[in-house]
Amino acid sequence: MAKTKRGRALWNLPSRGRGTCPVCNRTRIKLLYTQTTSEGKALKVCKRCIPASQERVDAAVK
Repeated sequence: MAKTKRGRALWNLPSRGRGTCPVCNRTRIKLLYTQTTSEGKALKVCKRCIPASQERVDAAVK
């Protein structure tokens, strides 16, 4: 794969896929992964918050 094509899909996302993670509150981090709350609402979280417990994900919504 050419190096110019890596991450090209992120260019179409708002802010290049970056933002503030709702679970850990880190800023300017890539939000590429989806976590579902107990109510069924989907949240975009960072790589470090994928294995976060359901309680932490639910607390981020409130």
